Amino acid sequence: MVRRIGLTGGIGSGKSTVAGLLVRQGAVLVDTDAIARAIAQPGGIAVPALEASFGPGVIAPDGGLDRAAMRQIVFADASAKQRLEAILHPLIGEETQRQAAAAGNDAVVVFDVPLLVESGRWRALVDRVLVVDATEATQLQRVVARSGWAPEAVRTVISQQASRKARRAAADAVIYNDSLSLEELGAQVWGLWKRWVEPGTR
Repeated sequence: MVRRIGLTGGIGSGKSTVAGLLVRQGAVLVDTDAIARAIAQPGGIAVPALEASFGPGVIAPDGGLDRAAMRQIVFADASAKQRLEAILHPLIGEETQRQAAAAGNDAVVVFDVPLLVESGRWRALVDRVLVVDATEATQLQRVVARSGWAPEAVRTVISQQASRKARRAAADAVIYNDSLSLEELGAQVWGLWKRWVEPGTR
C-alpha cells in the first residue's frame, strides 16, 4: 500500500486541483509552496536571513517578503536564485518532515512539490511520483488568467522548471490535464487512488 506520494507539475498544470482531489479521498497534504509562503510572511522564520542576504528592498512594508521584488531579482540573476534556495530549502525541508511526521504512520501523505524533479532528492523519499501535465500553451493561458502576470513572466518561470519530458520520465503515473473537466479529472484521481492506496492493490 502506497503511503507517500510525491505530486508535481509545471506552473498552471492543475497540480493544486489534483492535490485537493487527493485530500478528498483521505490524503494528508503537505504543501511545500504553502510552507515557503508561511516562512516568508511577516514574522516568518526565513525573513531575517532574506533581509540579510538581499537587503531591505525585498522586505514589504508589512515585514514579510516582497515577492514581486524578489522575483525580479531572481529572474535577472541566477546566483540570486541559488542564494534564495540556500536559505529557504532547509527551512522548508524541516517543516515538511514535521508535518509528515504529525500525520502519523498510517496516513497517506501527499507531498505537493513544484520542483520535485529538479531537486533530485525526492524520488528516495516517496513511494510513488504523480505528475500533472499540460501543454505550455495551456499553462500560459491558465496562469495569465488567474494571476494577471505578463505572458513573458510566465514563460520565464516555465523555462526555469523541469521540462515536461523530464517530469514525465520521473513519474510513476501521469495525469494529462490539458482539457479535462473537473469531473473527468476527479475520475482519474479516483482510479489512481484505487490502484495505489486501496487495500489489496499495488
